[in-house]
Amino acid sequence: MKEKIRILVQAAIENLQADGTLPGSVGQQIQITRTKNKDHGDFACNVAMSLTRVARRAPREIAQAIVQQLPDSSDIDKVQIAGPGFINFYLRTGAYLSIVKDILSQGAHFGESQIGNNKRVQVEFVSANPTGPLHVGHGRGAAYGATLANLLEAIGCRVHREYYVNDAGRQMDILGASVWLRYLELSGEEFVFPANGYQGDYVWDIAATLHRDHGETYRHSAAEVYRGIPPDESGGGDKECHIDALVSRTKALLGDNRYRFIFELTLNVILDDIRDDLERFGVVYEEWYSEKTLVERGAVHLAIERLREAGHVYEKDLALWFRSTTFGDEKDRVLVRENGQSTYFASDVAYHMDKFERGYDEVIDVWGADHHGYAPRIKAALEALGDQSSKLDVLLVQFANLYRDGEKVQMSTRSGEFVTLRQLRKEVGKDAARFFYIVRKCEQHLDFDLDLAKSKSADNPVYYIQYAHARICSVMGQLEEKRLSFDVDSADLQRLNENHEQVLSVQLARYPEVLERAAISREPHQLAHFLRELANSFHTYYNAHQFLVDDDALRNARLMLILAVRQVIRNGLSLLGISAPEIM
Repeated sequence: MKEKIRILVQAAIENLQADGTLPGSVGQQIQITRTKNKDHGDFACNVAMSLTRVARRAPREIAQAIVQQLPDSSDIDKVQIAGPGFINFYLRTGAYLSIVKDILSQGAHFGESQIGNNKRVQVEFVSANPTGPLHVGHGRGAAYGATLANLLEAIGCRVHREYYVNDAGRQMDILGASVWLRYLELSGEEFVFPANGYQGDYVWDIAATLHRDHGETYRHSAAEVYRGIPPDESGGGDKECHIDALVSRTKALLGDNRYRFIFELTLNVILDDIRDDLERFGVVYEEWYSEKTLVERGAVHLAIERLREAGHVYEKDLALWFRSTTFGDEKDRVLVRENGQSTYFASDVAYHMDKFERGYDEVIDVWGADHHGYAPRIKAALEALGDQSSKLDVLLVQFANLYRDGEKVQMSTRSGEFVTLRQLRKEVGKDAARFFYIVRKCEQHLDFDLDLAKSKSADNPVYYIQYAHARICSVMGQLEEKRLSFDVDSADLQRLNENHEQVLSVQLARYPEVLERAAISREPHQLAHFLRELANSFHTYYNAHQFLVDDDALRNARLMLILAVRQVIRNGLSLLGISAPEIM
């Protein structure tokens, strides 16, 4: 309906330009907004005020001219001018009913638009270090990023979904060493496993695969491994120094080729596991981008040199620093450590430099909330490199707390005591998990009630929405059983004058607006809440009225209305990555 009114206003302005009332060169953005107070009509337009300066006329005078030139419309009851020059539109009763035919004719494409103007947008999300299985915290970023990408596509953007694989650096080396140490234990060596090593069962599983396939080919004695290694935390030492020394010893004893074999085995097993988890969660990427390739092709070195040439780096304490405070960061950042190794930050600078070199109009990073201090330094680096940091949108996703039987589930990722995304999906199902993850703003904390997510009641919002879809399918099944006809051509939509029917038609007309707003504001929860409200209105209608009545015209009209509801629910759930079952 907003678009229909916008077209009417556009036509009126063009008429005024043609007769010289308005300058022919006037360009304007016509915004139609839904009013909050019904006394002010159903929709309002402020275009008259935006034209005042160029038209050199009072806004109310311009508004009056526009109203007089508005084409006739069977949907408009009256138009009034209010305040300094607002044009308020009052719709006729039943005006929204025309949306029913639009929904049924457009089907799966209803609600889509082209306001994205084919803009190239990269959405990078999850990008968890491949040091273990995805846990429930990653799941929220996965559901949010995937849904946001779907919404952006629905409004006409060209979206590239990307996972940045951190397959280089210290954490991956600690993981590789952890797997080898577990392998040594399976070979019969005895020692105290490092406090800062990776502890999860998955490390044992990879080590067991290595031992099963290669026997004791990679075995060295514990005495040889630990000779001269500084003490761990339990021995009064520094756990970081201890694990770093063990990593160096692992590489030295195994040699480059044998170490790389264990490293690649570990990486591939975990990455395959992550891919499988995400695909089963309904998340598919166009690209898995390797950090290692950045290093190997010299992109990290190139980024550092570009910063150096621009005069934004300096040396201190044998390290190379980026002067990020010049661009508003709280402190300068290390690019190359004193040992000559580039930092994660240097790789991230190179990665974002590469993103913009690939020609994206906008880059969206979906990160965990613990990265809140990271965005300013990345934007600082982009500005230093001459890229537009305004094209980078960093969205932070808060962690999800799980509750079972009213008690918070305790988790620790380093110790391996956490609930994996796979476990969550198996317990509550993909649909409930995805819905619960995005039902709140991404920057808000989320308490995930496992018992509610598994329940089959009206209190469970995703079940309630899906049940509305299944109920409509059931009505159509009863139609066949009762051998009643359904003929769209004989439907009289003007017969839909019950209050429940009017409420539903208004809600259906709002769907395209909700979709656009959710995409533009990066807030998928708006769509989730809309579907919950639509389902509630349908269930209320279902309980109050019969659909399969003897009156053919009324029956067909009501069936058209609920089929439109079914289509919108199906479209919305699809964008959320949730199924629309026909039987429940």
